[in-house]
Amino acid sequence: MTKLSARDAVASLLAEYVHLIDEDRLEDWIELFVEDGTYNILSRENVDAGYPLELMSCNSKDMLRDRILSLREANLYNLHHAKHVLGAVAVLDSTDGVWTLQANCSVYQTNRQGRTDLFAVATYRDTVVFEDGAPRFKDKVVVVDTFAVARMLSTPI
Repeated sequence: MTKLSARDAVASLLAEYVHLIDEDRLEDWIELFVEDGTYNILSRENVDAGYPLELMSCNSKDMLRDRILSLREANLYNLHHAKHVLGAVAVLDSTDGVWTLQANCSVYQTNRQGRTDLFAVATYRDTVVFEDGAPRFKDKVVVVDTFAVARMLSTPI
């Protein structure tokens, strides 16, 4: 795979990431991570202050599976449709098969009554590796612009 086609593949990974969340295909979304991949959501205030406190932390694909199982079977509230608006993907580094990416996004939620609100504005800070020829998240860090999330943080951002 050429460096240009690898770059396109890692940028496409982010597009697939948001589309799978928006389509509520969370079981497929999990497959975008390596087995020991991490998924963390932090507030920008904490990141800027150097505090490691996370709003959500999953340290393996199994933890992500548990999170989705909980969403499907226990946390049946804040029913909504999500839509992500993904900004341009910046490849910050690509050394020894490890890609470091960054992209901004905004997430809107539409409730069952048809009201749409801005849910979050965030920056993705990702580490991507190739596994069996496909890009996968090794580490996904979502930095939300505010610590105050208007509704329960239940689905991935």
